[in-house]
Amino acid sequence: MKNTVRIGVIGLGNMGLVHARHLLEGKVARASLAAVVDQNPARRAILPGVPVFGDGAALFRARLVDAVIVATPHYDHAVTGVAALRADLHVLMEKPLTVDKADAERLLAAHTNRRKIFGVVFNQRTDPAYRRLREIVRAGELGAVRRVSWTITDWFRPRAYFSGSNWRATWVGEGGGVLINQSTHNLDLLQWIFGAPVSARGFCRFGRYHPIEVEDDVTAYLEFANGSHATFITSTGEAPGTNRLEVAAENGRVVIEPGSFRYTRNAEPMSRFSRRTREPFAKPATTEVPVEIKGAGGQHLEIVQNFVDAILDRRPLIAPAAEGIRTVELVNAILLSSWTGRTIDLPMNSANYRRWLKRKVAESAKRKSGR
Repeated sequence: MKNTVRIGVIGLGNMGLVHARHLLEGKVARASLAAVVDQNPARRAILPGVPVFGDGAALFRARLVDAVIVATPHYDHAVTGVAALRADLHVLMEKPLTVDKADAERLLAAHTNRRKIFGVVFNQRTDPAYRRLREIVRAGELGAVRRVSWTITDWFRPRAYFSGSNWRATWVGEGGGVLINQSTHNLDLLQWIFGAPVSARGFCRFGRYHPIEVEDDVTAYLEFANGSHATFITSTGEAPGTNRLEVAAENGRVVIEPGSFRYTRNAEPMSRFSRRTREPFAKPATTEVPVEIKGAGGQHLEIVQNFVDAILDRRPLIAPAAEGIRTVELVNAILLSSWTGRTIDLPMNSANYRRWLKRKVAESAKRKSGR
């Protein structure tokens, strides 16, 4: 049995290059950078001495790799991922898994060899603050969750970010804006911690802060099967912005902000106290539970190391690709709700969203061509 995983990186944009350099510098144990793929000759010359291919098909035929990290533009994820899985390779997909649920379904259907590891890069699952919150919620320590509120507006991007590439922030190029590109991390965490919502109502503003056609300001209302609900607010147009996650539950409250984890615990569940007390303005007694959180976790490097360990040691994946479809679906549902002005029940019909997205892509292509 091999004790080293030969990895190919497909796409040498920002994140692809990060992954390639981590591998080349030996930061991922028991893994090597065996080849890279990129269509841009200038980028292909960045890593001298590493075999370079112009497309994934050529790499797969060369049989130089055991696994690939796919870091191509969003719309290429499904095509490249399906081809890699059919070539019997292990696959780690950069976020988002795909642009729409229909492509995600096609991609997951291609994962027929379950001995091949298929993961997605949701690196914020390695953050110890979110890991601790998940432990508290899943163990029932907080009791029934009643409300979740997440304001995540510190994804600020200036105009230069969008004007630097003609594919960025377009339906034809990226397939969406802040939801699919930045806040996909937070929507993943929301479901990873609290479970999948059963409905979504979205209110999106398109090009509110930037001269772009996709959403850059979003407010969403989500409902869960147990009756709890969440509000989710995100934007790329606010500075300095906010990152505040608040959880209100029967047994207390948790508030997470950068560098801060505040856990306030009720002396007794709030519903029981409400029924018992005879005082009209009384509140349950509370205590502050100390929770020590250090650092932000291993992030991208930990995800890749976990991918390698899963291949060699059958370790559980931090972020299996099968869980990535939930976030794609939620992004789609929030956008579709905003376009149609109605609440979207989940699971949603993937074909319906695909029709709407195709319409947006066609309009986007016309604008790019000047027709």
